[in-house]
Amino acid sequence: MVSVTIDGIKVKVPEGSTIYEAAKKAGIHIPTFCYHQDIKKKVGACRICLVEVEGMNDYVPSCSTPVKDGMVVRTNTKELREIRKFVLTLLLGTHKQTCPSCVRNQNCDLLDLSHQFNMPEELPFPVRLHYHPIDASSYTIVREPDKCILCGRCEAVCTMLQNVSAIGRSHRGIQVEIAPPFDLTLEESPCVGCGQCLMVCPVGAIYEKDSTEDVWNAIYDPNKVVIAQTAPAVRVAIGEEFGLEPGAIVTGKMVTGLKLLGFDYVFDTQFGADLTIMEEGTELTERLENGGPFPLLTSCCPAWVKFVEEFHHDMLENISSAMSPQQMTGALTKTYFAEKMNIDPKNIVVVSIMPCTAKKAEIERPELTTNGMKNVDYVITTRELARMLKQANINLVDLPESTFDNPLGESTGAAAIFGVTGGVMEAALRSAYEFLTGKELTEVEFKQIRGFEKIRVAEIEIDGKKVKVAVANTLGAADELLRKIKEGDERLKDIVALEVMACPGGCLGGGGQPIPTTEEIRIKRAQAIYKEDKEAKFKKSHENPAIKQLYDEFLEKPLSKIAHKLLHTYYQKREKYKVKI
Repeated sequence: MVSVTIDGIKVKVPEGSTIYEAAKKAGIHIPTFCYHQDIKKKVGACRICLVEVEGMNDYVPSCSTPVKDGMVVRTNTKELREIRKFVLTLLLGTHKQTCPSCVRNQNCDLLDLSHQFNMPEELPFPVRLHYHPIDASSYTIVREPDKCILCGRCEAVCTMLQNVSAIGRSHRGIQVEIAPPFDLTLEESPCVGCGQCLMVCPVGAIYEKDSTEDVWNAIYDPNKVVIAQTAPAVRVAIGEEFGLEPGAIVTGKMVTGLKLLGFDYVFDTQFGADLTIMEEGTELTERLENGGPFPLLTSCCPAWVKFVEEFHHDMLENISSAMSPQQMTGALTKTYFAEKMNIDPKNIVVVSIMPCTAKKAEIERPELTTNGMKNVDYVITTRELARMLKQANINLVDLPESTFDNPLGESTGAAAIFGVTGGVMEAALRSAYEFLTGKELTEVEFKQIRGFEKIRVAEIEIDGKKVKVAVANTLGAADELLRKIKEGDERLKDIVALEVMACPGGCLGGGGQPIPTTEEIRIKRAQAIYKEDKEAKFKKSHENPAIKQLYDEFLEKPLSKIAHKLLHTYYQKREKYKVKI
């Protein structure tokens, strides 16, 4: 530990900490754009966080300067205040100022700092924009380069956290911009649509492709039966958009809100999660009995699936053929439910409310269709649903509780934990244990695979045999793990199953969740998800009565011919770049 004095406050911090981190511990907030707690790279690019250190001739960036014992730091001198105002002036001078219509209007770091520093309405020089075209080529994310302030957060998270490198610095000098390489569009780049770039963007330079108008039009169409399905991570996060604490569980209020918006039915994607476990758990059981191929790779996360198709296509046979829960729920809505209710599936519109931007691309995959129709018609994020509710003057906090509609609205605790990293693996193990042994699993919580560490490996005892499983939290961690497995790492050679979620913390940290999503917020959301599991009547997917009824009436058994037709898919090698370089 080293002792530092910041603005007269003495604080002890671990050696190697930055001045910014020491100031935070002392309760002093230093403004910054390029720093983000999820990005370990010390960028020091924006210069808004400059501080004065006694004994040094120059001002230093607090986010990238390590502390030394006895250091004396000042963060708020007259000169520093003038420097920050000057930096803000330069940033505003190259930033497209369409604040009233910007998706980040109420949640923009640049706008907040401009208010704090009482920036003038008119800048001392003309605004200089490069007039780059908006890149809306992707199904998931929109880039608006003229709003970019070159902080580098998106580049760092894409390169260092996710190992994708879909965007980075291009050109030089005054022409520099952060964009896909070789002047490609996002759709032509290796982008997997995870949305972590937009989660760390301090302004509105990157945002999700909005689908709310399409959903409104469907709701207003009297000839359509519009059905919503909601993912587990949404119900523990959307309350934040209405002033509730992170982790507030608003499941019943959310269902009421969706009915008030005009949805005819509201189903639970957790039903699809239970169904995924039935299919994927049976698949794992068969592989354990038949000797592989191992490891079985989970298939719930579309960003991860695309990552494998682009970067590890030699392991395509390892991915479970089970569709994601949203796809299974969509497919059954347009077959099983439509048949039960005597509704023409062509008149059904399925809308998924997801914590994820990559789901927007998943629904466009041509292989994810049933009888020539998309399983899911539209995906909106947690943030988009919040905007729709506010447009309709609906305050989620004030709503009474409602329940999901049946038959696709009943779920278990195993399905709830799909929303947190490690949850899919834990849910699969709960069912696979009983599938393999025929015995009841009394201790259902596999705490060995819980937590937010990037890579977790655990040995689970099933009927006297040790079974090794792994969980990777973020694509960067998954990439590292797969490379080590291929290199023959002794500690990893016997892994039979690997769960990967692209986003930090799993779906609860997805690219469609409320901003900001910090480590502390992710922990609170995870606690809420585990609380739902603990309080659930059924904790194993195969115990869900509605799932049992579905197999009795329609699907026959897991991996049956009809189950394969409706609930399973295939994968293919995809080139990282969609054009010749």
